[in-house]
Amino acid sequence: MRCPCCGSVRFSLANVLSPELIAAWRLSPDEAVYIQRQQGTTCSDCGCSLRGMALGQGILTAFGLEGPLRRFPQEVPPFRSILEINGADRVGQFLGRRTLTEYPEVDMQHLPFPDEWFDLVVHSDTLEHVEFPVQGLKECYRVLRHGAPLVFTVPIVVERLTGIPQVLYGHVGCLVHTEFGADVWKGVILAGFNRCEFVVLEYPAAIAIVARKD
Repeated sequence: MRCPCCGSVRFSLANVLSPELIAAWRLSPDEAVYIQRQQGTTCSDCGCSLRGMALGQGILTAFGLEGPLRRFPQEVPPFRSILEINGADRVGQFLGRRTLTEYPEVDMQHLPFPDEWFDLVVHSDTLEHVEFPVQGLKECYRVLRHGAPLVFTVPIVVERLTGIPQVLYGHVGCLVHTEFGADVWKGVILAGFNRCEFVVLEYPAAIAIVARKD
């Protein structure tokens, strides 16, 4: 594999999935393996995690580019603006000029921006922490201009359907409210988007979602 963000072929793997999280998420041994790879694999050169690399590949796909993403500011015409919510892994370093908001300090369910203001919205592993994720996606839809894409990742357990955790877990202020499954696309459609694409960097560990406001 080559990092779609910087082009590197050097990676490291750290053990970041705790027994407590495996138990809270009720992960099978096979699920724990690929979630561990998703969260613990890092590009040794640019620092992007595997989920960040999936996000980078999603952005490239949304704009019909071959990559790596580090060429993005030169290959895509100047934007009015890019919105990056919650520091989308380390992908933002490759996007050039952008607006960065941090969740939950800035509520994703009530974004403080005008309608149709952004040419791209990106976020990574943030939506599961939003109490009403469809409302968060509706806000992304609202602030995107016509024809512009939303690109995001969430932790997906591919053999399940989306549901609410039996017990909320996570850090204070960033509790997990939704566990996403294979039907993650439903929230995208309910938010108003009429196109939803899955971009697979590595199945099932690295999947990005591209939604377009057509």
